[in-house]
Amino acid sequence: MEDIIKTLPNTFIPIFVAIDVFAILPIFISLTVDMPDSRKQIIRDSIFTALIVGLLFVALGEAIFKIVGITSDDFKIAGGLVLLVLAIPELIRHEEESRKPAGRVGVVPIGVPLIVGPAVLTTILVLVDHYGIIPTILSLLLNLFIIWISFINAERIINLLGKGTIIGISRIMALLLASIAVMMIRLGVSNIIRHM
Repeated sequence: MEDIIKTLPNTFIPIFVAIDVFAILPIFISLTVDMPDSRKQIIRDSIFTALIVGLLFVALGEAIFKIVGITSDDFKIAGGLVLLVLAIPELIRHEEESRKPAGRVGVVPIGVPLIVGPAVLTTILVLVDHYGIIPTILSLLLNLFIIWISFINAERIINLLGKGTIIGISRIMALLLASIAVMMIRLGVSNIIRHM
């Protein structure tokens, strides 16, 4: 138990950096600004989805990659393409158009790939390999708790900033999301070329 506590900062910090709550929160607010009644359900969906996907990766990640024959670079490219597809409509949307996301936004895009995306999943695989399963799972749970607290308080942030500011943040975040997507695709492609 003492070893786990000593190891916890080594597993908590990389997951915290990979999740990046400060980048996710404005995106969460912008995606749910027109859905205040559904926000609690979206928070539940997103945290539950992130937890299940994270735990599955702790248990089966490397095995899945080997069975399917994919690499972490393939995963980066796929994750980047998903983020890009999500970001482009937000960038070109006219202000008068209302947001009507298809499906359950708590699952996709908030749960996966925003909370638990390629960066987090790759980090989890590395941490399990270096520090073991228990510290990695504890760190994942702590980080998801921080995300949950942040999402719960999103309403206060919306009231503080106002809807106009949120729309502005939404466009900036969509541009940032598109940039992150392109970066992930670029890293994946350049790593594949380097290994050829």
